[in-house]
Amino acid sequence: MSDTLYSGKRYRILNIMDEFNRELIEFEVGVSLPSVKVIQALQRAIDFRGKPQSIRVDNGPEFISHKLEMWCYIHSIELKFIQPGCPTQNSRVERFNGSMRREFFDAYLFYTLNEVKIMTKEWIDDYNNDRPHVVLGKLSPIEYLDKYNLEMNYSV
Repeated sequence: MSDTLYSGKRYRILNIMDEFNRELIEFEVGVSLPSVKVIQALQRAIDFRGKPQSIRVDNGPEFISHKLEMWCYIHSIELKFIQPGCPTQNSRVERFNGSMRREFFDAYLFYTLNEVKIMTKEWIDDYNNDRPHVVLGKLSPIEYLDKYNLEMNYSV
């Protein structure tokens, strides 16, 4: 995603979502998001949640880089690209980005990148912990994950 500060300076935000429970597990904010920053965010996500089998991305320059391709290869993570011009192939992230755009970026004026980072973290904490999702049985992403883990422990 991208937006502008009050001064007109553009910035970008990378959202890393767990498609299972729609939890936003990591984000990165910066004036630019080269592949090195993407890799750092992915590594933080792995440190927090564990290594995924695959990562679905669009065809942005930060995702088609050889650095990201090599990092995924080294970590045995399949890099799945959506087809150009087909955002519906990444519909959960697109829906999240739409909600974030309407409820967050369109609702506030930001003066600094640090302000964006702080307020993004607060918004994401609310999204993950407090907001019910119809598709998750009116549970928040964290509640859904907790319920799933509890059910898996009882079924063993």
